[in-house]
Amino acid sequence: MENQRTILYLAFFFTLFLLYQEWQKAYEPQPVITNVGQVSSVSGGHSDADLSSLPDAVIPTGTKLDNASPIASEENISRQSVHVVTDVLDLMIDTQGGTVYQLDLRDYQLSAEQMDKPFRLFSTKESLYHTAQSGLVSSAHAAPNHKDIYQAEKSEYRLEEGTDELKVILHWQKEGVIVSKVFTFTRDSYVIDVEHVVTANDWSGSEYSQLVRSLQERESTMIPTYVGGVVFNDDIKYEKVDFDDIEDQNFKADMKGGWIAMIQHYFLAAWVPDQKQDNFTYTSHPNSNRYILGMRSPAVSATSGAPATFKSQLVVGPKLQDRLEVISPGLELVVDYGVLTILAKPLFWLLKFYHSMFDNWGWAIIFLTITVKIAFYWLSAKGYRSMARMRKVGPRMQQLKERFGDDRQRMSAEMMKMYKEEKINPLGGCFPILIQIPVFIALYWVLLESVEMRNAPFALWIQNLSEQDPYFILPILMGVTMFIQQKLNPAPVDPVQQKVFQFMPFVFTIFFLFFPAGLVLYWVVNNTLSIIQQWVITKRIEAEK
Repeated sequence: MENQRTILYLAFFFTLFLLYQEWQKAYEPQPVITNVGQVSSVSGGHSDADLSSLPDAVIPTGTKLDNASPIASEENISRQSVHVVTDVLDLMIDTQGGTVYQLDLRDYQLSAEQMDKPFRLFSTKESLYHTAQSGLVSSAHAAPNHKDIYQAEKSEYRLEEGTDELKVILHWQKEGVIVSKVFTFTRDSYVIDVEHVVTANDWSGSEYSQLVRSLQERESTMIPTYVGGVVFNDDIKYEKVDFDDIEDQNFKADMKGGWIAMIQHYFLAAWVPDQKQDNFTYTSHPNSNRYILGMRSPAVSATSGAPATFKSQLVVGPKLQDRLEVISPGLELVVDYGVLTILAKPLFWLLKFYHSMFDNWGWAIIFLTITVKIAFYWLSAKGYRSMARMRKVGPRMQQLKERFGDDRQRMSAEMMKMYKEEKINPLGGCFPILIQIPVFIALYWVLLESVEMRNAPFALWIQNLSEQDPYFILPILMGVTMFIQQKLNPAPVDPVQQKVFQFMPFVFTIFFLFFPAGLVLYWVVNNTLSIIQQWVITKRIEAEK
């Protein structure tokens, strides 16, 4: 009877885990708000006045950015869009500020239903507003921010075959100050090097880089994926700054190195500065639907013999862990496995290993499940043996209930006596499975967070492992396997428990209807292997005298 509760334990702990994720979103500790006026840096310290000197991050209302050439004019300079195409990116740069306002990922489809369209990470559409801005500020000299208009050499750039690098250069000049804003694109890379070069006789100023988004909810209400800001360095570590945080109170802190990012399920946009540089990191909420996460560099001087140079990297694209950890320390953490990262990372490595063998993520999930099952084979066997022995003494337990059902104390004493005689540990079936729960949850996050699963086909009717089964066949199979497992377990003596267990397969089937097919595939394979192992062990125990 005690071992029959194993499935309830699993459901209970899994539900607790999901509730914990939601609780963290609502009540996790808020980011530390530094008293900026008391923080020093290599630039001599920042103040609130520094933040207020940054220009409004919102493109003026009514401005339409598209592929047309001149959009507006200011001081006889035409504002236009510059189209840039590489092997992995297709983007638009506005010559007003050099803002990247539209960006498509050519190797990632918009959705399973729209495989002919690339996924759009940056957009000026209000519900999906997302742009990357950068500029210069100076208290005493002319400096182009993201509202000043640059001149472009061409309106379109393409990374040609046989070429590994593409440079897009924008020019700005005022009051003897000449600024070149250089975007450098590299083949097969989601990193854009952004450089401001200031030539002047006597100039001093700072560079700022910021990400601007409108309020955007997570893709699915069933899957708890995070959408919002993140800041990281060696001191702050990995700190989420969501839209509510930005709206309630501005984040202000000096950070050495690190990075800032706006992340969502599968994709990110991040600014990575010089890791030896101290930067003032901030958030801002200029109006009801604009959320800004940015950083500002220390002041740098330019003289007649030495131009001032500011360098940073704009990372835009999928959360590919192997690439991200090379770009900057900690950047791979945007693939958020939570507290079980230490288990999830080796599981992901194993998943990729099997994918390299079969070139199919569905088969990789199946063989990963088999490997995990083998790793826990002896531990599971111990639990199944205990369940089988409990099943074998089921008739004796029923007799005890009939004799002592009204005397719980006596019944408990007689049951413990029987357990001792039959050498049964009533909790033997629970502990082995409870120990495996962290591994199951870690694998759950691996399958949920891995962009490799997105729109990945398996076989037959499963053409997208990241979305729910279109015909609900896998969830039904999962319910069937769960029902079979129940039949192999000892029947509960309590009639109420019997009714609860009868409904469990149905409840879990409904629950898993909305889960990605890759996750359900894991549970179906895991349940099937468990049935085989438990059936063999049960038959052996029942054959014993």
